Amino acid sequence: MILLRKRRAAPARVKLIRAEETERVSETGAVASVQEAELFVPRDLLEEIWKPENLERLARAYWRWLSYVTLGLIRVVYTETSRTAVLLTRRLPLLSFHAPEYETGPGLGCVTWRIERGLLVAREGRDKNGFLRIRVERCGDTPEGDEAERLAVRVEVRNFYPWLRGSGGFARLGAWLYGQTQLRIHVLVCNGFLRSLGRLDLPPSRVGALAAEITPGGEESASAV
Repeated sequence: MILLRKRRAAPARVKLIRAEETERVSETGAVASVQEAELFVPRDLLEEIWKPENLERLARAYWRWLSYVTLGLIRVVYTETSRTAVLLTRRLPLLSFHAPEYETGPGLGCVTWRIERGLLVAREGRDKNGFLRIRVERCGDTPEGDEAERLAVRVEVRNFYPWLRGSGGFARLGAWLYGQTQLRIHVLVCNGFLRSLGRLDLPPSRVGALAAEITPGGEESASAV
């Protein structure tokens, strides 16, 4: 659905915006995080690349960015039914997701990974309703005379139960610790990813039919992309 670098002379413009929902870490229950940006893409280029299969490339670009900013320490392991972010080795699965779910429409592209389990997920949050989602929507309301069309891009995590927060008497300190470490890192990674979209540079899909972002069973690292 989006974003394939076609020409260097017409890069997109990116403007990070403050999401209406700010990050707040409670001592119990699920937590959420939302990062948003406006992306201005030349209209002729956007018409050329606004295809459902390009949503797959956007999905893969997110995992490539995660590996890139962590210098390859975090890798993404792909299977037909899951995506798992691991720390160096499969023996340290940080976050495991079910296979991505895609939604496409005339002015919308959305990919959702539902959280399954992982070392960063508390027991009560495993295989529940938590998810990571990237959503892109055409707004079509750019100022008159502007040759670019505005897109709204959102990266969000919902219904996530962080293991780091803990429970009981530790939960107050754990909530603060999670907010100052894991959550801050997540926000920085997502904002960096949103900024990177301005280059209109997405990796090609190795499947190309919204079946998966990469050949099943593959493993992606900073050196592999």
